[in-house]
Order: sequence, then structure tokens, then C-alpha cells
Amino acid sequence: MKIEELHSIFLTTSGVVTDTRKIEDNSIFFALKGENFNGNSFAEEALKKGASYAVVDEKEHKTSDAIILVENCLKTLQELAKFHRNYLNIPIISLTGSNGKTTTKELINAVLSKKFKTVATKGNLNNHIGVPLTLLSMDKTTEIGIVEMGANHLKEIENLCKIALPDYGYITNFGKAHLEGFGGVQGVIKGKSELYNFLIENSKTIFFNGDDPIQVEKLDTYSKKIGFSDSNNTTYKISLESAAPFVSVNYKNLSINSNLIGTYNFTNIAIAVTIGSHFEITPEAIKEAIEKYTPSNNRSQIIKTKDHQIILDAYNANPSSMKVALENFDQLKESSKLVILGDMFELGNEAEEEHQYIAELAEKLSFNTIILVGENFYQTETKALKFKSFEDLKEYVKTHKPSEKHLLIKGSRGMALERTLDYLA
Repeated sequence: MKIEELHSIFLTTSGVVTDTRKIEDNSIFFALKGENFNGNSFAEEALKKGASYAVVDEKEHKTSDAIILVENCLKTLQELAKFHRNYLNIPIISLTGSNGKTTTKELINAVLSKKFKTVATKGNLNNHIGVPLTLLSMDKTTEIGIVEMGANHLKEIENLCKIALPDYGYITNFGKAHLEGFGGVQGVIKGKSELYNFLIENSKTIFFNGDDPIQVEKLDTYSKKIGFSDSNNTTYKISLESAAPFVSVNYKNLSINSNLIGTYNFTNIAIAVTIGSHFEITPEAIKEAIEKYTPSNNRSQIIKTKDHQIILDAYNANPSSMKVALENFDQLKESSKLVILGDMFELGNEAEEEHQYIAELAEKLSFNTIILVGENFYQTETKALKFKSFEDLKEYVKTHKPSEKHLLIKGSRGMALERTLDYLA
């Protein structure tokens, strides 16, 4: 079946579903494969649950006219998403980076929603499956699409750009994330820069941080760029006013007071202001959108209990984000502070060195107590309390309630350190 024909069928449905547990009436089910599952086996179940069509790539599973046989389901999903993106012909803003992608995406969406009907990546569905699903969730009422792109290997961003065909793009930063897959920091820079490379090759608009020397150098001779900075000569001047603990910025003599903590969130707010201004949203509307945005999903959330004020930043962690989170927590004026740090994943050969560095950094800062948890942190040389597993940490916390009033909890998603909250009360 040609992609044009499949797209015509897609337009008659309620949308794409890849999980039979989430089937909606009149949806179209794509039978994707994973390491531990084969979606082809669930095609008939999808139809019974209400899907109008199922797309499979194994001939024996084409048992009715409602089941469409293709050569490769994943490739077809990606081709359909690209065709749909061209069919809609709307501005697409893509963003990637080592830290802050999802928060930045949500801020941009909050601002642009003040004027436009937007669709943005849900959660962190930012990979080779998530990007197509995001594009296919847009329809004729969508005026601007915001597509987050994640990657842990070279060429991934390049391939996602070929699907989403962005008109605008922004890289949050280049940090120590996914070092194992990228082969080091230089690999991270090269991989994330694939977004800017695509935009340059296609003469599209680039948003950039004018205080990031890597971005400034890469875009030195490129003309279609729009930047923000507190100090350099860029399109928009945006200044950090304070971060004690919530970040406030100044734009056109207007104070914007966010619900985000940490100076590291300044650039995430600044790019939302920049993009909103470019799309002619008033400073007052930008201010309102940012001030109403509240972080969730374990991202720099402030949680108050009877005895503690907790900064929960357990959504993800890498050496770059861990460093800025610790330094920011150190700068807070409160005197009674405890940190619980969980392992950082996907660091490959750099894991031992990077965990040791973070352990030593934490010791140098003004914390009353440091607790490290995970196999990597357990191997560090430190005076901090160390636990090899979350279960060991749990047993300790049950019998040693923290006396400190202010807590920072941060670790990689796989550590699921938000579970600690259950034992702190």
C-alpha cells in the first residue's frame, strides 16, 4: 500500500495507537516490535477492542481486510508521520540537548499556547517512535508543532530531523549525558549539533543561547539565527534577577517570576521568552504563561511535608545536571541541608570517574549530610553515607529520620528516588 493511501485511511481514524492497553474507538493500531514483544500478535485483539485498522508486517497476521500488511511497521509509521507533517504544512519547532529538554518544551508550549493552537511532545516521547507519534497527533486545527528530540547515539537527531523536517530549532546545552552511546563529550556536541546542521543545510531559523560559547562559535557565520543573552549582542536581552530559590528573569523591564528553582532554569525560561517574542506574543502574555507553569513529574518539584522542604529532582541525572543542582542547593541560604544522590546511568567508561567527581563535589559544599545510593556511588571513595541499593537506603531512612529541614533528592530515572518520600514522613 502506498503511503498516500495509508494516510487517507489514517485521516478517517481517531489516531495511532501502539499499545493494545490504550486502544481507542476507531483508532489505527501499529504492530511495532520490541526486545520482549511482537505487536503483530496483538493485531486481532486491537480490532476487538475497538480499533478500525491494524498495520502489521508479518503476512500470517493479515487475517482480515481491516489488517493492513506493510514491509516494516516502524519504517511505515515514520514515513506516515513525515507525509502527515508535509500534509499539514505548519511551523515545526524542534529542540534537543543534554539537560532541560522537557521543561523547555513545556515552557515554550505554555507561551505559544497564549496565541496559537499548539501540539507538543507528550512527556518524553522523543525518540524514533515518539517523534512520529507526536507528529501524527497533530491535525488541521494545529497551528504550531513543538517536537522534542532525544538521542543517545550519533545520527539519531539527524534521522529524527528527516522525519519532523523542523523549520526552527534550539539546543538547550551540551552536557555529560549518554557518554556511553556518544563516546564522550565531543560525541555529545557532534550528536546534538545534528539539529543545527539540518537547519543550516535547509536555510531554516535557529534559536540559540548567546552566552553559550559552543553555540556562538558554531553559528558564527550563519545569518538566520535569533539569540538571547544577558551580556552579549543578540536579538533579545534577558537577565537573571534572582534564584532564591525560584528563578526570576527580567525582560523589557518586566519581572517574570517562575515556579522553577535553580539558576540552570534561567536559559529554559529565556528561550521560551525569546520564541514567544519572535512569534509576536506580548511580554505580558509571556509573563502570565511562565508564571502559571508549575513543574511536575519529579522535575525540580518543591514538596513540603510537616518536617521538611524537599527539592525532588528524580526524573533524570547526568554529571552536568547533577553538578548544577548541587551548586544551586549549596547557594540557598538555609543552613540545615541533606542531599540524597542516586547513580547516573549511561556513562560507560566514564562512570567511575564521574561518580567520584560528584561525590567529592558534594563533600566540598555546605551540606550537613550526604547520602549516596547505587552501585556506582557505592564504589566511590568518600566520607558520605553509601548504600548499594535503594532497599538498603530504605531500611536506613526508616530508622534514621533526617533532622535536616531542607533536602535535595536527585538521581537517574532508573533509580526512582521519588520512592524515598514514602519513608521520610
